[in-house]
Order: sequence, then C-alpha cells, then structure tokens
Amino acid sequence: MFVVDDEPLSAPELNCLDAYWRAANYLSVGQIYLMGNPLLRQPLRPEDVKPRLLGHWGTTPGLNLLYAHLSRIVAQRGQDMIYVTGPGHGGPGLVANAWLEGTYSETYPRVSRDEPGMARLFNQFSFPGGIPSHVAPETPGSINEGGELGYSLSHAYGAVLDNPGLVAACVIGDGEAETGALAAAWHSNKFLDPVGDGAVLPILHLNGYKIDNPSILARIGDDELNALMFGYGHKAYLVEGSDPEAVHQMLAGTLDAVFDEIVDIQRAAREDGATDRPAWPMIVLRTPKGWTGPREVDGKLIEGTWRAHQVPIEGAREDSEHLSMLRDWLMSYRPEELFDADGAPVPAIVNWLPRGQARLSDNPHTNGGQTLRDLELPHFREYGVRAGETAEATKVLGAFLRDVLVANERYHNFRIVGPDETVSNRLSAVLSASDKVWQAAIEPEDEHLGRRGRVMEILSEHTCQGWLEGYLLTGRHGLFSCYEAFVHIVDSMVNQHAKWLKVIRHLPWRKPIPSLNYLLTSHAWRQDHNGFSHQDPGFIDHLVNKKAEVVRVYLPPDANTLLSVADHCLRSRNYINVIVAGKQPAPTWLDVDAAARHCGRGLGIWEWASNDDGDPDVILASAGDIPTVEVLAATDLLRRSLPQLRVRVVNVVDLMRLQPESEHPHGLSDSEFDAIFTTDRQVLFAYHGYPWLIHRLTYRRTNHSNIHVRGYKEEGTTTTPFDMLVLNDMDRFRLVIDVIDRVPGLSRRAATLRQRMVDKHAEHREYVQLTGEDLPEVRDWVWPAEGR
Repeated sequence: MFVVDDEPLSAPELNCLDAYWRAANYLSVGQIYLMGNPLLRQPLRPEDVKPRLLGHWGTTPGLNLLYAHLSRIVAQRGQDMIYVTGPGHGGPGLVANAWLEGTYSETYPRVSRDEPGMARLFNQFSFPGGIPSHVAPETPGSINEGGELGYSLSHAYGAVLDNPGLVAACVIGDGEAETGALAAAWHSNKFLDPVGDGAVLPILHLNGYKIDNPSILARIGDDELNALMFGYGHKAYLVEGSDPEAVHQMLAGTLDAVFDEIVDIQRAAREDGATDRPAWPMIVLRTPKGWTGPREVDGKLIEGTWRAHQVPIEGAREDSEHLSMLRDWLMSYRPEELFDADGAPVPAIVNWLPRGQARLSDNPHTNGGQTLRDLELPHFREYGVRAGETAEATKVLGAFLRDVLVANERYHNFRIVGPDETVSNRLSAVLSASDKVWQAAIEPEDEHLGRRGRVMEILSEHTCQGWLEGYLLTGRHGLFSCYEAFVHIVDSMVNQHAKWLKVIRHLPWRKPIPSLNYLLTSHAWRQDHNGFSHQDPGFIDHLVNKKAEVVRVYLPPDANTLLSVADHCLRSRNYINVIVAGKQPAPTWLDVDAAARHCGRGLGIWEWASNDDGDPDVILASAGDIPTVEVLAATDLLRRSLPQLRVRVVNVVDLMRLQPESEHPHGLSDSEFDAIFTTDRQVLFAYHGYPWLIHRLTYRRTNHSNIHVRGYKEEGTTTTPFDMLVLNDMDRFRLVIDVIDRVPGLSRRAATLRQRMVDKHAEHREYVQLTGEDLPEVRDWVWPAEGR
C-alpha cells in the first residue's frame, strides 16, 4: 500500500483541524452521556448523566477525523462532495459535525449553536421523543442509515452516477466490510464512467474490532489486504497511527494525493479520451477503536479494544469513580478552548469550514428532492396493444422504457438496473437506446456493452438495489427489473429504504424523492422450466408489512394495464412500487383506454365477462395475469355449462384497494367494497401469491367469511405451465368445482359438470405425463369472441 510522507499542514492549519476534531469528539461523547450541564461549567452530578446510556463511541472519533479532513478538501478545492458513512453507529459524530457546521441549527432552530442548544443536542440523542442513535434521515447530509451494514458503498456509487462533478467519500467500517453486500459492491468501479459519472473514494476504516470480535480485514496483514484491494481494482493508500499530530499530517497529505489522482483520472478520460479502466484510489485508515477515550476502566483495557464499541464507562450515574472518569474524559478535549461564553463554537475552529451548500451536512445531493427533475415520459397509450391480441407484456413495456431512456438522454436522470436479466425479462428494446454500461474488458462476441449507458447489470441483487437507492436518494429516477423469486435477496435493504421513506414524509425539510420501482417478472407461475427453486411470490407479503403510506403493489393482468401502471409508478414520489407482470405470450383483455380506466379504479367489475345483471350468484375475482386467465377460463366453462348461473368477474390491479380506507390510502370504503363483492354471496378469488394475504387484507370486510382464496401454496417443480396451477389448486377446473361446491343449491344441479371437472384433472395428469405438454383445450383456449 502507498504511504504519503508529506506534512502539508502548517501549524495554524494543524491546530484548527485538531481543535475542530476535539470539538466534534466532545459533542459526540456529550450526546451519549449527558442530559444536563453540557459544558461542565458546574461540577458533574449523577443526575446530569442519562439513566439509559445508548449510543456507540468506538467508530466515532475516526469518523469525526475524516469529516474534518474532508471538509478541508471541500473548503480548499471547492470540491462538490458528500460523506457516506457505513458505520451507522457513528451517529453522534455526524450529528455533532452538522451542529458545528451550523446546518443542524438551521434545520432544527431549537437546537441552536449555543449552550441551550447544545443541551438540547445532548438530551435528544437516543432519548424518548428525540433522535435515533444511527445516521438516520433526521441527520442532515445523510443518505445512508447505516444501522444495517453492507450498503454504503453501493449507495455511494449510485449517488455519483450521472453526477460528474461529485465525489462520494464512503467510509466502510470493519464489520460492514465482512458483509456479502459490501463485498460485491467493490466491483462497482467496473461500472463507473470517468467521463459522465463522478467518483467514489472508499475509505476502509479499520479500528480492529466489531462488537465483540476482531475484524477479518484488520488481522490479515498489509500485503494480503493490499492484494485484495488491488484485485478489486483499487490503488490503496495507508494511513495509520495513534499520535494525533502525525495522523493529521499523514491523512492530509494522503487526501491531497488522492484528490489529485481523481482529477488526473477524470481529466485523462474527459479531455484526452483515455478508455483504459483506471485503478481508482482508496484509503485504508487504521486508528484505535475508541481513540481519545478512556484507556482503562476497572482495570480493563478500553481504547483499542472491542470494549470501546458502545459505552466505555457504563456506571457513571451510580458509581462516583466512573462519574469522575467521565468528567476527566470530557475535559480532556479542553472544551473551554472550543466554545465561547455563550456555548457557541469559537470562530477559530469553524471559520475555515465550507459555507452554505458546500458543507458536507448541507450538500443538496443528500436531499435529492432539491435537485429533482421530473421524467419526460412518452404517452403510454401509443404503445398499446389491441384487445384480443396475444402479447408479451414486458416486451411491450420494453418499447415504452426504450423511449423513456431516449426522452431523458440529455438530462441523464433515468437508469434501469437488474441482475443479468434485461433480455431474459423481455426488455431488450431498451438496448437499442442504451448500452449496458461496462468498464471492464469487452470481447468481439459481446453485445450491447459500452463505456457509457443507462442500463446496469450485475449478478448481485444487493448491488443493484444499492445503486438504485443511491441514485433515487440523490434525486434521479429508475427501475429495478428482477426475477420474482430472487428479489427476496434484498428484503433487508428494502426494509431500510421503507423506513427511510416513512421518516422523511414527516420531515418537511426532506423533499420528496422518486419512488423505488420494482418490476418482478419471470414469476412463480411461469417458472415451470426452472422449477421449484425459481418459484416464490412472497416478496409482496414482505412489502405489505411496511407502512401503508409507503407501499404500493400492482398486478396488471395484461400488457396494456402494465403500461398504465408503469407510467403511474415512474411519476410517483416517496413510494415503493412493486409491479408483478409476466413475460410470456398472453392475452390482451383490455384496449389501452379501457386499461387506463381500469388501473385508475384499481379494481373493477369486468362487465364484458360477467352475466350477473347486477345480482350475481357468485363472484369470481382475480389478481395477477395467470390467475386472470384461469378465472376467465372458468367463467367461460360455467357460462357454457350453466347459462342460468349469474357470474360476476372482478379484476384487481392495485392490491391495496382490498384494504379498508382506514388502513391504506388506496383502500376502498366499505360501501364500495360491498357493492362490488356483495355482503352475502360466495367470492372465489384466484390470487397470484400466497392466498392468506388476501384474507389478511379483507378480514374486516362484511363478506369476509364468504371469500375463498386460491393461490400459490408452495407446490412446484419442473413441469408444464398448467400443471403448476393444478398442483396449487388454482386451475380453471378447480375453480369450477369450487363454485359448484360453494354456491347454495348448485351441487345437485351441477353434479354432472363437477364430475367432468374431476375427470379433466385425471385426463390432464395422464396427458402431461405422457406428452410433456398441456392439454390442447387448455393451451389453445381463448375467450370466445361472442362473449365480449
């Protein structure tokens, strides 16, 4: 690893940086411990200490050190920069720095830059009615919560895509470096365009330990660590030590060298036309865990060990010796030199900081709604398919997305990400408008790879998610296309994003950002060729657990409804939109205008498929493209065989319409729901996913006891498409049997039809095992023209 021996700081600069660092450390310790007497101008009493000590000290001094030095770079070079911190446990540090810069008091005027404001700053931290202990949405300048580790680096890369002047300094902690998500994210540099994108400066902060254990990368030796970083495509610089003055000089010199190198890389690409993939610089910062904290407590080493991770002195409220140690620790930062008589930072330690939106805590990219530009969207109706035609829904959507890319080319504010599945998911039309961005080697047989592009593929769902989140959080738009079964890989990541969206809705200073849009295809019902491992529709269940104000779930039944839903989702803000749609050839039920009206309602009666005359004997409902086919096929069978039976067909596009309006903003009122589903008739519901979710969404409804749901029940294998439905009891023959069994008085009148349906199951099993294909009457079924 490269070591820079320069000492670029003059004595006054060194003193300013060190004083600022001490102030940030003092404020960080105060937030963890104090609820009164913030400047220790009176003797420290037990009641000045919080009764519950919550927070993390171990990583904080290192984060504060980096914040100070990166601020120097911004101030001296005018560099547009954001600070992404993987160790979310350093929350008190980021809050402290925002307060020192003045941003925190501008955002929250009650937390003023004086002694009363400092008292509020301390009291609110990890305290009921206050702020979280992590780098949460409430923290100005943050785009990465960090409470769950692994996502900082992919967030940082997402933030600099199409931001050519921006640098994201990304601190990666010891523990985070061991996560799979972070390990894959190192490869993001193979997708970074030095011409059109900004730069990421990864800073691997090794302080030796996680919560209780040593960290792997701190124990493997410099040669092996350097080889690892070199293998990831980075030029590694080492900064290490425990003497503050020496570390200040080394870090300052290293940052000067690193930022010169970033400028050289970008100049070579932008002005000289260099196309070789550069080895981007990164820094390994090795400092003691809990640096500048207590060396020992009760005879046990603290600084430089795992014991410094959280609260080094635990008994300050009950133990006079611990209270004295806490006072000595706080006074070691010499607060009398740092804060004036009013409690404000003395001018010498803050006057050199960047101003306005140049501050790391006020950079507009960290409040993406400030920089947001609406997408230019073509009219989706122009891509519609005629009703009655067979179409591949996602292929139709691909043409629309192609033109979204074209319409926004000059704004560079729309990207499509996915794990190696753009073509597989029938979105290949987008590749006529954009290459798949790729900075590694390109061979003659490769297709659609280029140095610049708006389509990004890596076989890491974690990295795709992180890229897109970073892109959205900094004010741009995107779509994540994924196989339905494997989007579960990002369950934890979407948890964190949902929580972020929930919180920012209640922070007026956080502006709305583009929604996180998922297109889930290659779904459970048409993964018959890949088998059981590829069959899982449960991501919907996972998302529905999140707050109703954040989550939207759409199940368009055909290509035209998919177009309408996609247009709506791309225009939306502050949501997580899940769209589930098939990619295989399927019927188009509605023309594009009817599809738009149907999607606007969210659900509705399909009069053209119903014969109930306003008074149904039974309701057949569906949500999802394959369930809709089976409901309509069952309706056709019933209308042919039992013409006197009054059947109402209902289709659901917006799944949240099933909930009461008191539970979800999209929910139907009880009167609307009862008008469609009745209060006393049998409802047979064919649903795309696990059937119990429909019961959960409708359990408050008047007619819930008569709602019977068929769906995926974890039966799958490598088989034919229709056999998948039979295995899960959601096929048309089963639906007809359900109607006969459940509609009062029908079982005797329709006994012959029921027997035929049972025989059809037997015929199907024999045929599919003999031929490997579905019955011709199933495979070739179409809705009868006279039925429209």
